Amino acid sequence: MRPYYRKDPRQLAASDIERYLLYLLDEKHVSHSYVNQAVSAIKYFYSKVLKQPMKIAGLPRPKKAKRLPVVLSEQEILKILAQIRSLKHQAIIMLIYSAGLRVSEVVRLKVGDIDGDRKMLRVKGGKGAKDRYTLLSEIALETLRSYYQVSRPREWLFEGQKKGHYSRRSVEKIIEHAIKKAGIQKKASVHTLRHSFATHLLEHGTDIRYIQELLGHSNIKTTQIYTHVAKQQTEEIVSPLDQIMKGAKDAPHHFAAMAGLAKLVSQIQ
Repeated sequence: MRPYYRKDPRQLAASDIERYLLYLLDEKHVSHSYVNQAVSAIKYFYSKVLKQPMKIAGLPRPKKAKRLPVVLSEQEILKILAQIRSLKHQAIIMLIYSAGLRVSEVVRLKVGDIDGDRKMLRVKGGKGAKDRYTLLSEIALETLRSYYQVSRPREWLFEGQKKGHYSRRSVEKIIEHAIKKAGIQKKASVHTLRHSFATHLLEHGTDIRYIQELLGHSNIKTTQIYTHVAKQQTEEIVSPLDQIMKGAKDAPHHFAAMAGLAKLVSQIQ
């Protein structure tokens, strides 16, 4: 604060300190976390070094800004899918969007996690070490079956190098490349697909409580360690991927080749 006020800190009033913090936010445009660190340093300095704890007793901390997540439109999802040629990459991106997966979850899926009969996907060890079930899109399942026939994965559904699972960074690169090729200007990432999954389900009338469970989110009222959605709760829920493809006359039965999807995109533009 000395460069700002150019006087002894002991001579500063509490209002002077608050004005300095506002200066950091409004003029220096530093982050809220930076200002919080500054508040901690100032409190330590005045209470421990200068022995003036009352001067900073009511010193406020700035609240972290709430940022709304970026959400892709249904048409933008189709454009992204149309840019992806690799069958393996198609399956990965379709699963993330159609099931609302985190990138860490999709790369750790195993072959046995796919329940094609029940149209369910088992996610083991999600955030908070929780297991859950989420939707398995019919279209994504067809793509997975085509991918399985070609690649024959053994343990990990999406294998990487040295018999391990596919890397998170590899998935991030897939979506970054597809977003750029699709000409989408939004600041989107692979996690944006998860945000879009939840938003599109909500827009199509799905109960938000079910969406919360499908995403594996917890709140203060959630006490169960393991959460899942029973079959009777999900059988009427249509995956957003199937929803946007429903009624499309030229929708292909599988996406081994993306020509059909590209044609569909051109029709809706």
